[in-house]
Amino acid sequence: MASLFEPFSLKSVTLRNRIAVSPMCQYMARDGVVTDWHRAHYATLARGGAGLLVVEASAVSPEGRITWGDLGLWNEEQAEALRPIVADIKAGGAIPGIQIAHAGRKASANRPWEGDDHLPENDPHGWATIAASAVPFGGGLPRVPAAMTLDDIARVQNDFVETAKRALSAGFEWLELHLAHGYLAQSFLSPHANKRDDQYGGSAENRGRFLLETVRAVRKVWPADLPLTARLGVIEFDGNDEQTVAEAIELVKRMKAEGLDFLDVSIGFNTPDAKIPWGPHFMADIAARVRQETGLPVGTSWFISEPAEADALVREQKVDLVFLGRPLLANPHWPYRAAKELEIKDPAWVLPPPYAHWLARYR
Repeated sequence: MASLFEPFSLKSVTLRNRIAVSPMCQYMARDGVVTDWHRAHYATLARGGAGLLVVEASAVSPEGRITWGDLGLWNEEQAEALRPIVADIKAGGAIPGIQIAHAGRKASANRPWEGDDHLPENDPHGWATIAASAVPFGGGLPRVPAAMTLDDIARVQNDFVETAKRALSAGFEWLELHLAHGYLAQSFLSPHANKRDDQYGGSAENRGRFLLETVRAVRKVWPADLPLTARLGVIEFDGNDEQTVAEAIELVKRMKAEGLDFLDVSIGFNTPDAKIPWGPHFMADIAARVRQETGLPVGTSWFISEPAEADALVREQKVDLVFLGRPLLANPHWPYRAAKELEIKDPAWVLPPPYAHWLARYR
């Protein structure tokens, strides 16, 4: 039976344990390029002992950023700047992953601590937004996006393909497509956001078409021996949960047939009116259902913070990986804490030798 500190292998990649650093936007880039902040941030997380580190959402185009401070991977300068971060992640003992994304109707926003709302349409630092349909998210994100044409759809899918190529050239070994959280791909899947009457709207099959085509296109350029993964919102908590989950599972089965290797199970976030039942590991049972019904290995995050509960989720075969965000911001050496609490032999050796030597010697 697997446990939190058992290795996990997928394709040619083997993680040293089942702890994954969830992609967490830092909003500190300049023109999509990493800064000193990112270099220090990712080196610290990599040294903490996790098996997988997924670099934050990196936009496939300038219009695909959430804020002006988002990372990007739409040009070679951005890819080249990520190379030292990939090297730091590997030196820390983790597998380097990256999430690539397009924010859709949630783009052109202020950074969270500066409002987390849309920039005014006449703001010179903002830009035009696009989405499946001309439907605003609402709340603090009221901007009406332009409904995408078929040419727009083809262009954005090509942006994902070209970005995947750059991720590979930068040295990443784990690719995650961001198909969740109300961003562009999720807006195609959701009836809250998708009001189209063509082949990309209406039925569940049509609403999933953009996502399925994107997975298929990226799989063609991402090496067969490296994991192609996605983060998908499989539930909205909007009162139609059973239908939403069932439709998502059928889509995931089709994506698996197109070459998807792993799913990070998350929330749709397509409506500000959702009634999300925040609480300890509240997405774990849903992730377990996706795992059982699709046969894909899965992970999830959201309010997983204690080592014992993380270990139990793996042992109970609800998830294959546990994705952590805020616990690792609060304590980048959370894996060392977990190893101690779970009574792993020589827990200090989760850390790099310059730390592990002293901690092991003077326990």
